[in-house]
Amino acid sequence: MSLPDNLRSQHGGPIAARVAAESAAEIVAATRTWLEKAVIGLDLCPFAHAVHVKNQIRYAVSAAETPQTLLADLVDELQLLASADRGEVETTLLIHPWVLADFLHYNDFLAVADAAVANLRLAAVIQVASFHPQYQFDAAGPDDIDNYTNRSPYPTLHLLRQESVDRALAAFPDPARIFEKNIATLRVLGHEGWNRLGLAAPSTPALPGRPAAGPEGTSS
Repeated sequence: MSLPDNLRSQHGGPIAARVAAESAAEIVAATRTWLEKAVIGLDLCPFAHAVHVKNQIRYAVSAAETPQTLLADLVDELQLLASADRGEVETTLLIHPWVLADFLHYNDFLAVADAAVANLRLAAVIQVASFHPQYQFDAAGPDDIDNYTNRSPYPTLHLLRQESVDRALAAFPDPARIFEKNIATLRVLGHEGWNRLGLAAPSTPALPGRPAAGPEGTSS
C-alpha cells in the first residue's frame, strides 16, 4: 500500500515510540468534551449517546509524526476493532495530533485509509469517517459554520462498524435529513454560539523531546 508523493515527504524526522500518559489523557479529555458538548449536546450524531454512556468508545492517541506511521497505527486499530467484542468496543476514535494538521493533506490521506480498509478485506465491516480542526466541505468557505459539524479538537479518524451504521440508519426513514438537520442546527447556533461551547482548539501537548504545538500544529 503506497502513499501519494505529497504525503510521503510530509513531516520527516524521528518518530516518538509512545505518547506520554499525561499528554494522551489531555488529548482524550479535550476530545471527550467535544463529543459531549458538540456531537451529543447538539445532537449532531443521534447514535453517539448510547455508545458514550455505555463506555464503548475506544480513544486511541497516535504518536505518529508521518503519514506512514499513522497508516501503521490505523491498520493496527482496524484489526483491533474488527476482532474486538462489540460489547467492549463499538467504535474507535483514532486521534493523531502530530500529523496531517493541514486539512488538504488530511483529506488526501482519507483515500489511503479507505485503501487500508479494503486491503484488510474489511470494506464490508468497517468504514472511516473524518473529523479535523480545519474541516471544510467542498462547497463551503473556510469560515462557514457548516464546516463545524465535522470540526474536532484534533485530526481524527473515526472507525465505525458498518453493521452498526446500517442498523442505526435503518431506524431513520430519511437518513439524508440527519446531515440537513445538522447544518440547520449550526446555522442557528452561529459562530458566537459555537464559541460559547468553549471548544477552542487546545495546544497540542509535546512529544518527548519536542516543543508543544499550537492549534494549527505550529510550535508554541
